Amino acid sequence: MRKAGSIKDKNLEKTVREILKGRAKSRIYVYLIRKNGARTEQIIKGTHLHPSTVRETLSKMHEQKLIYREKLKNDNIGKNPYLYHAIPPIKLLKRYANEMEDRLNKLANLTFTKDDRNYRPVRIKIYEGVDDI
Repeated sequence: MRKAGSIKDKNLEKTVREILKGRAKSRIYVYLIRKNGARTEQIIKGTHLHPSTVRETLSKMHEQKLIYREKLKNDNIGKNPYLYHAIPPIKLLKRYANEMEDRLNKLANLTFTKDDRNYRPVRIKIYEGVDDI
């Protein structure tokens, strides 16, 4: 029998996967949110993803500004590791809403041209709360 928390985690990961467009990205993002930051080795163990997948995905997510990192001081010989953090979920959702607005507006305005007499541009806006309207 499955745990209820496990089903919630799978649903959450599925939702994040739709936003981030990738299984590895969604697993890493959810893990970092839950742990409030982690090093690469912790992410590998916690997500059960292949080490090269984690390293490559972390690099891409950092470039896309989905995560940020801070260098940790290490007294051992070798490279200093990074501590990774995910951007706040509300920031991720705002970005996604902006992308959706752009896509919906392109679609809504597809049927009209500026030369058309009936041209009235459509502007679709997603609001954060009802008080913002």
